[in-house]
Amino acid sequence: MENKMSHKTYHRSKTVTVFFLCMLVFLGLAARLVYLMVFQSEYYSMKARELHERERSIKAARGRIIDANGKILADNKTVCTVSVIHSQIKNADEVVEVLSKELGLSEEYVRKRVEKYSSIEKIKSNVDKATGDAIRAKSLPGVKVDEDYKRYYPYGTLASKALGFTGGDNQGIIGLEVIYEEYLKGEAGTILTVTDAKGVEQDEEGEERVEPVNGRDLYVSLDINIQSYATQLALQTMETKEADRVSILVMNPQNGEILAMADVPEFDLNNPYTLPNGMDASAFSEKKRQELLNAMWRNGCINDTYEPGSTFKIITAAAGLESGAVKPTDTFHCPGFIMVEDRRIRCHKVGGHGAEDFVQGTMNSCNPVFITVGLRIGVERFYSYFRQFGLLDKTGIDLPGEAGTIMHKMENIGPVELATISFGQSFQITPIQLATTASSIVNGGRRITPHFAVRAVTMDGSDSQSFTYPVRENVVSAETSETMRYILEQVVADGSGRNGAVEGYRVGGKTATSQTLPRGSGKYIASFLGFSPADDPQVLALAIIHNPKGTYYGGQIAAPVVRQLFENILPYLEKK
Repeated sequence: MENKMSHKTYHRSKTVTVFFLCMLVFLGLAARLVYLMVFQSEYYSMKARELHERERSIKAARGRIIDANGKILADNKTVCTVSVIHSQIKNADEVVEVLSKELGLSEEYVRKRVEKYSSIEKIKSNVDKATGDAIRAKSLPGVKVDEDYKRYYPYGTLASKALGFTGGDNQGIIGLEVIYEEYLKGEAGTILTVTDAKGVEQDEEGEERVEPVNGRDLYVSLDINIQSYATQLALQTMETKEADRVSILVMNPQNGEILAMADVPEFDLNNPYTLPNGMDASAFSEKKRQELLNAMWRNGCINDTYEPGSTFKIITAAAGLESGAVKPTDTFHCPGFIMVEDRRIRCHKVGGHGAEDFVQGTMNSCNPVFITVGLRIGVERFYSYFRQFGLLDKTGIDLPGEAGTIMHKMENIGPVELATISFGQSFQITPIQLATTASSIVNGGRRITPHFAVRAVTMDGSDSQSFTYPVRENVVSAETSETMRYILEQVVADGSGRNGAVEGYRVGGKTATSQTLPRGSGKYIASFLGFSPADDPQVLALAIIHNPKGTYYGGQIAAPVVRQLFENILPYLEKK
């Protein structure tokens, strides 16, 4: 009997223990449920909503690029993006048939995407708006047509290498489009729709929109009228001289604003992946095709270097005057050559210029005069002026891929190298570097930064941000700058640059004819750098003609290009 009682007590105790354990578990679960339903309800409601939401992007309108006259150089064209949501499609065959027909795509391509199990599948972007509207009008379940933007360039090829273009997602690829991406791109918005567990949209829930923030308009210094005429001149020169390439750069030497940058042949900004000269893309490997495209997009004004030849004598003259190695009245004698160590370096005038002072030597572009000045300056002092003038640094222009100066190391410069550097050979610089350094020498001695961008403005005009650029004072003294302006005006008035003279205007400048490497190839680069007014320069232009056929002297073929340019733009700039 006692054993029975103890057995019962044992089982009762065990039952009570289990009961209390179950109660504890129940209370724990209840407490957890209360915690989740009361204290975490907002969090899990949001998570549940996210699970049933479909998100589609709303593209922001990219900021426009606008020239100095308010003309739009880069704009947006309304297009559509067509997508499908698999779970919402009721008649896949109909969707495939309509989309393949309207979008000009193969049924196989469309079906593969229509039958793909994904939250949303893009069929095609950059669809013409009329086509997008036609598809939307059919009200096909599961087919989404969202408005988008495609970049459009009203002037086609004009300033293509400076402006650049955008890719499939409207992101900048080259030129100003990529440099100012953060200002131009804007912020995309979203469309949120609520679906049931099967992915079908709940009409009663409607849709939630987060509106996009449009990009800022970029106002630039480029003047469409000057750019148009510079391009026209460049194309005309390339055709008549059968040249490989012609570059014309126009800038304000006082503040660095670039008014025009033509580097022909250019390319069509609205079809940037079309190869030049009617080349068939299918005839090349992907690697070769990309190389051809890169060459077509390359901007010779900033991406390529060349031997500047006698235009570099502007720098040699400024260094000579600044250092005291030469004065305008110093006299020289040119027999048609000069001996440097065992090297006989000739003047372009075989018989020589005879007796001449420094101003006349510059007017004659006499190599022996400038070699003498360079040797007087000396290697270390000359090199210090390269640094002072900014030649060994990049200009900082607001375009991608600027090349640097290719110069001898100072320790490798002997008398012969110093002699050839003095008249612009045996090293290479970019056209933009030459134009910037020359600007700094004739503008009173301020090293300016060449640039396009002036300000970025919100599309509604509510906010504007102006851009500022570094300026370095005292690159040369005001006295040296004034002397250089006087000397270079004499070059145009009655020297080698006389073909650059413009009636009624004071013009200064310097010609150049340099032979490309390897020497003896018979290929030359003709160039002319001019500025006006000579006593207070407001515009500077550099024309470079690569490998012209026939006459190749800068004074004969490049100076007239700048003269024609100035004849048109100087009166125009006076009226602005």
